[in-house]
Amino acid sequence: MTTIGELIPVLQTAIGPVILISGVGLLLLSMTNRLSRVIDRARNLLALSEATGGPQRQKILAQIDILWSQARLIRWSILFAAVSLLCAALLIIVLFITALFGIEDAWLLTLIFIVCMASLIASLIIFITDINRSLAAFKVELYGYEGEKGHKS
Repeated sequence: MTTIGELIPVLQTAIGPVILISGVGLLLLSMTNRLSRVIDRARNLLALSEATGGPQRQKILAQIDILWSQARLIRWSILFAAVSLLCAALLIIVLFITALFGIEDAWLLTLIFIVCMASLIASLIIFITDINRSLAAFKVELYGYEGEKGHKS
């Protein structure tokens, strides 16, 4: 049986993943807020497109296409952030189980941690890609459906 004195180092080790959960949780909140804004903006533009015709309608539809692409990116970003959170929680559980039962399996802990970090990295890369898409949508709004028209990025 494991004593309290033996569990204290495990508790100290578990602090890192707990802090990670808190930080990624805030990032996830930010991503879900961003997704809500993209969806709201797309709905507003869709309503506007129904009342508009001609080139202005094409400009609005181009923005809606970009927003659809953004929403899909944000969804993937949220998915990878959630996987990262799940792995961090699983890491804490596995830390305690290995300590309680005296299992010396560093490979499992290492694998869970690597998946956690890889998911977080994927989430952040996709989120950065989404930010770039929002600039593309803004560019369409500024310069029209045709794009640059002589303007540099």
